[in-house]
Amino acid sequence: MSIWPQINTSGRRIGYARVSTADQKLRMQLDGLHSVNCDEVFSDHGVSGAKASRPGLDKMLSTLRKGDTVVVFKLDRLGRSVLHLADLLIRFEKQGIHFCSLSEGINTTTPGGKLVYHMFSAFAEFQRDIIIENTIQGMRAAKKRGSAIGRPRALSVYEVLLAHRMVTQEAARPKDVAALLGVSRMTLDRSIKRVELEGCY
Repeated sequence: MSIWPQINTSGRRIGYARVSTADQKLRMQLDGLHSVNCDEVFSDHGVSGAKASRPGLDKMLSTLRKGDTVVVFKLDRLGRSVLHLADLLIRFEKQGIHFCSLSEGINTTTPGGKLVYHMFSAFAEFQRDIIIENTIQGMRAAKKRGSAIGRPRALSVYEVLLAHRMVTQEAARPKDVAALLGVSRMTLDRSIKRVELEGCY
């Protein structure tokens, strides 16, 4: 009898594994993914979770289709941050893709497991509300101290968070989102960094 969750879906099982440093081993993760009969496994070896680009993850995301199940050994192997993880799971739900984390027993191919999507969706919005609140409080504090705020920003914090949501949850291309908002890709990237979301992008 398998110790791992039963993945009940007719779609493909797509595994993803990551280790942060070159001297770490992928074997434990790969063994777990192969034990649940993943059809294909993507990996990033020696790539930090905070990296803006992970070739293995990016390739996996580009190949997913409705009905697939993304399988990881542990939750922290997938997201660059908790917010990034939450946004990825929301993206999976919108695209009709299931998710399974072996170690935590999370499995959205079951009725109860689908609640995970709602929990992460609520968490993502909570995190964005905190970002807005902290940004506004920071500006008020600077104004109270008499600090110069500088020229108006090209994008408000609300627009930055909208752009971030479109990229991470809707799989929109950053350059297309930048064009929609009337700014350059460089300006969008700087704005994302300004609200400390670069690790979630």
